[in-house]
Amino acid sequence: MSDSKKVYRQIFKTTSLFGGVQFFTILISVIRTKLVAVFIGPSGMGIMTLLTSTLNVIGGISGLGIETSAVKNISENYKSEDISTVSKIIRVVQRIVFYTGILGMLLVALFSKVLSEITFGNSSQTEAFVLISITLLFKQLSVGQLVVLQGLRKLRFLAKANLYGNLFGLLFSIPLYYFLNIDAIIPTIIISSVSALLFSLYYSNKIKIEKEKISTELLLNEGKAIIKLGIMLTISGVLTLLSAYLIQLYVGKTGGLDHVGFYNAGFTLLNSYVGIIFTVMSTDYFPKLAAINSDNEKIRESVVQQAFTSIMIITPIIVVFLTFASLIIKILYTPKFDVIISMVCFGILGMLFRAVSWSMGFVLIAKGDSQIFIKTAIGFNILSVVMNVLGYYFYGLEGLGISFCLYFLLHFIGLKIITKNRYQFYFDKDFYQTYLVCFLICTITFAFRYIEFPILKYSLMLVMILISLGFSYYHLNKKMNIKEMLASLTQKKDNQNDSK
Repeated sequence: MSDSKKVYRQIFKTTSLFGGVQFFTILISVIRTKLVAVFIGPSGMGIMTLLTSTLNVIGGISGLGIETSAVKNISENYKSEDISTVSKIIRVVQRIVFYTGILGMLLVALFSKVLSEITFGNSSQTEAFVLISITLLFKQLSVGQLVVLQGLRKLRFLAKANLYGNLFGLLFSIPLYYFLNIDAIIPTIIISSVSALLFSLYYSNKIKIEKEKISTELLLNEGKAIIKLGIMLTISGVLTLLSAYLIQLYVGKTGGLDHVGFYNAGFTLLNSYVGIIFTVMSTDYFPKLAAINSDNEKIRESVVQQAFTSIMIITPIIVVFLTFASLIIKILYTPKFDVIISMVCFGILGMLFRAVSWSMGFVLIAKGDSQIFIKTAIGFNILSVVMNVLGYYFYGLEGLGISFCLYFLLHFIGLKIITKNRYQFYFDKDFYQTYLVCFLICTITFAFRYIEFPILKYSLMLVMILISLGFSYYHLNKKMNIKEMLASLTQKKDNQNDSK
């Protein structure tokens, strides 16, 4: 078997493993969103969105980007599956997340009145911010456990920790939403963070790590590299969160809390449900890329392989979503949310550009190229805010979808220029030809949405689904021989059953 085929199979297996578990995580999120939509409505969703967005901004500042920088350091130093090679780094990470969690909690509690006035225009939510400030500590402690699992590539434990944390958070939230309605927002935010912490602790404790005392000097020395990269990531992350926050504030002040709820519902679909494929793949992709960050040719090969797999998977998803967008939104939310159909249909086209720019973007982080990383973060986030504000100003909710799509087109072009100039990165002709076909499949399906005769429209769109599935299967099969891979897995299972 060729090395290339092995790599594609590993990407596919990892995506299947984590993606299967993430499917249930998405299902849990769908149920939670449905409960929110039914029991507290768009206004309640708007309040919850603004509260959690504010927490995310503060948490992004105080968290120092540990969730990514620590993964890089652990994966780089993890040698021959020997935990002892990274035990000190793991202890340092756990100490850092405790301090950063305390910092985030204190910032929210102390400035709760200011945050309420900035976010809601009055002090009505001051007590709410004080109560939910504890979740920043819980979140950081969870991060400290999850980065260890990811850095060591213990993906099964990582997936289970995320799944069960979300599941039990939901189970406790259901009766609260039913009995308390809008008053359930604060308790459910706290319960969800506690549930995530408990399960992250449970699964991280399955890995036996040497308990070493960490002196202040050792903490500073070992933590220097983590914090240096973390600060760079923090600036980028805060800019991203701040951009989303500013857009939500603008939408809220211009269109009201209902439109904030619609905005959040639409981008939850795009980023959390459709975009989950990127989260799934990055779980293994980033540690692998960090381990080879000094070799530009190996990085190029890895990025091309990841980008190719991403577009092959995302293309059928986009086509299916465009075909059943109205039905999906009705199932996930309520008929009140039909106004976001056009927004998410424009926006989902941008996911095809995002699939490739996402693959290239990790190169900057893996390289630790702080200078260009910060410059691009500032530039792209300013561009995002300007485009979304203009999109909403001229075309309302639909304009947000258009601006989302155009933003990721520019993001793709920008990163392509940067990675080519700094790291000699390029895509070959075959990749662009395949990418063009995927783009045409998606845009043709989008155009079919405007056919007035339902029978003709959906017949053609169903044909496009079959074409997209066939096209993706054909190209993935060329890269990894799916039939052979499935036969091999079946044989392994049979051998395991025979040995029992």
